[in-house]
Amino acid sequence: MSVYSPFSSFGKDLPAGLVVFLVAVPLCLGIALASGAPLFSGIIAGMVGGIIVGSLSGSNIGVSGPAAGLAVIVADAILQLGTNEAGVFSMAVGFPIFLSAVVIAGAMQIALAFARAGIVGYFFPNAVIKGMLSAIGIMIVLKQIPHALGHDVIAEGFDGFWQSDGENTITEIWVALGDINPAAVIVTLVSMAILILWERPFMKRIKVFGIIQGPLVVVAFGIFAYNFLPQLGTFNFAMDEMVGIPTATEAGGVLNLFTTPDWSMLWSKQLWLLAFTIAIVASLETLLCVEATDKLDPDKNVTPTNRELLAQGVGNMVSGLIGGLPVTQVIVRSSANIQSGGRTKLSAIFHGLLIVVSVFLLPDLLNMIPLSSLAAILFVVGYKLAKPSVFVEMYNKNRGLFIKFMVTVLAIIFTDLLIGIMIGLGLGILMILYRNYALPFSFSEKIEPGEPIEFKLSENVTFLNKANIMEALKAVPDNSQVVIDATQSHYIHPDVIDILHDFMDQAERRDITVCVNGSFDDVNVNHMEYYLKKVSKDGSQKTPYLKQVLTQ
Repeated sequence: MSVYSPFSSFGKDLPAGLVVFLVAVPLCLGIALASGAPLFSGIIAGMVGGIIVGSLSGSNIGVSGPAAGLAVIVADAILQLGTNEAGVFSMAVGFPIFLSAVVIAGAMQIALAFARAGIVGYFFPNAVIKGMLSAIGIMIVLKQIPHALGHDVIAEGFDGFWQSDGENTITEIWVALGDINPAAVIVTLVSMAILILWERPFMKRIKVFGIIQGPLVVVAFGIFAYNFLPQLGTFNFAMDEMVGIPTATEAGGVLNLFTTPDWSMLWSKQLWLLAFTIAIVASLETLLCVEATDKLDPDKNVTPTNRELLAQGVGNMVSGLIGGLPVTQVIVRSSANIQSGGRTKLSAIFHGLLIVVSVFLLPDLLNMIPLSSLAAILFVVGYKLAKPSVFVEMYNKNRGLFIKFMVTVLAIIFTDLLIGIMIGLGLGILMILYRNYALPFSFSEKIEPGEPIEFKLSENVTFLNKANIMEALKAVPDNSQVVIDATQSHYIHPDVIDILHDFMDQAERRDITVCVNGSFDDVNVNHMEYYLKKVSKDGSQKTPYLKQVLTQ
């Protein structure tokens, strides 16, 4: 594993951190909006994810922030906790109680880290992980098209197919085509041209362009366009088309931007169940993102997953204590970090510091950045995640892998991240079970008279194989010789052992000679012995084949 000091790639990490910061701010606001929480709670989660989690994490390039996959859970929880018996909802009541669940969830994640539960992420197949990355890339592109066209829509955050405005990912694009803002389109096209130009080999050979990253130039151009284009007359940006950071003056002071937990429901079963749900879903989302991010890492570092759970747990405790949403490692920000040249955790920490500085010192400047500028940056990020070459590679590898890959991609696009991953994983498990069901044994019919029928059991024989094995044994003709070979079997389900016993018990009536090679249950054989009630004590009834086996 490659190890970097925090300042070993200073020149690359700072520009990367700036890009991640610019991508993270609208996402933090969008996730807070989609979660039904105060907008500043998303900003707090971004700060904590960058500074606290970034400092404690063992990942060089992973970036944490508010969890998109928890948006629906958070929104439902705040609504239930804040609604009284008369059916009246109060954010001032529901949100502080929800924060106490976030703190407890963080403590649970720390417990999971000490229980070494981080290994769970390694049980997800590569086809599902690659499908997740490609689906996220496609979703990034689709979700950014309205912003690129200047359509005034709610800020994105919840990564599901269905949106809270009644539209879905596809129909929103159709609506956006009828609401195009020429100013946004100009910014998008020029920004895309800059980013494509920056990727050309001849540009990379020029030293100054290696220091100044393309996304940074895009952001600078966006601020310029915001101030210059309106002077031409008809090119203006609506407020919904701009980055929107809450300011301390708007909220009545810095301290009023933060919220502390309400512990009045500490011993409530509902609160602990909510905390457990947040801990499990946030941990699973983090571990999946860690696995995916490690695959994207050009240095192929392997993140210590238990340490990551510990970092996320501490982050959630801090976030909950000061009024922030739950945090996880986030693939969109991590991908943007990698694509922008980030090499050490300094980029993640720097992005968190920039969020702090921007909120309190530079909100007016950041609010001059059009969302169309960020859309262009995310188009490139999305394309790199979902390159056509990835689909071709998976297709050429194996048909089963390609099916799992495509099902995961489509499931994530048309549902959401966690549901899509569960569908992909479920399909993978079904395919394993089917293979195990279809290949529990090999069954060789005798070709020459006097030759035995070999019944060779596979490595793992489960209860799913009962029907196949029973039918195969029924097909054994009377007056034949059978060898049951269990030498390769590590596990045979007790139900299958009972079937084999029943067959051997019936062998006498059917005049079948049975030999067992290997062992199962109470039939244990070192080389080749037999289980045959038909054979008399003096061995006079042994067939020539069985005599030959027993004398070897």
